[in-house]
Amino acid sequence: MIRVLTLILGFLFLVGCSSNHIDDYVGKTPELKLEEFFQGELKAHGVVLDRSGAFQRSFTVKLIGTWQKENGQLKGKLDEWFVYDDGEKDTRTWLITKTADGEYTGTANDVIGQANGQARGNALYWRYDLEIQYKGDPLVVTLDDWMYLVDENRLINRTEIIKFGFKVGEVLLSIEKV
Repeated sequence: MIRVLTLILGFLFLVGCSSNHIDDYVGKTPELKLEEFFQGELKAHGVVLDRSGAFQRSFTVKLIGTWQKENGQLKGKLDEWFVYDDGEKDTRTWLITKTADGEYTGTANDVIGQANGQARGNALYWRYDLEIQYKGDPLVVTLDDWMYLVDENRLINRTEIIKFGFKVGEVLLSIEKV
C-alpha cells in the first residue's frame, strides 16, 4: 500500500512540475502587450497537427490590427485572412478589450462566448471555445492558446485543440510584423 501511495504521489509531483502557468513568465523579456504587437499589418505561417503530432495541413494568414480608446478602455480589432494549402480560405475578426494591465477579453465570429487572456512577461495565455468544421459538421473545441514574444517583430503561437478534456490536435504559428 505504501509503495502504491508513493508511486501515485511521485506521479502527481511530476505532473505538477510539467504544467505551464502564466505567472512563470513574470519578468521575462521582451514584454508582450497585445496592443503593441498586434498593431498594423502582420503575416503568419502555421501548421495543424493531429493528436499524435502528425502534420495535417499548413496555412498562411494576413492580419491587420488596430487599437483605440473607447469610454476609457483600450479596444482592438484584429482582422485575419487564412489561406490553407488545399486552397480553403477563411476569415476571423477579433474584437479585443484590455480590461486591466495584462488582462484581455475577446470575441470573434466563430468563438463561443468570450476568450479570456492574461499576459505576463513575454507570454500570453488565451483560452476559449471555437466552432470548427470537422468532416462537414460543426464541432465545438476548446483552444488552449500560448503566445511567446520572441522580439519586437516576431511571436510564436502554440495552441492545443481540446475536446472532452483530451488533446485532439495542435496548431503552431509564427507571426511577424510586416
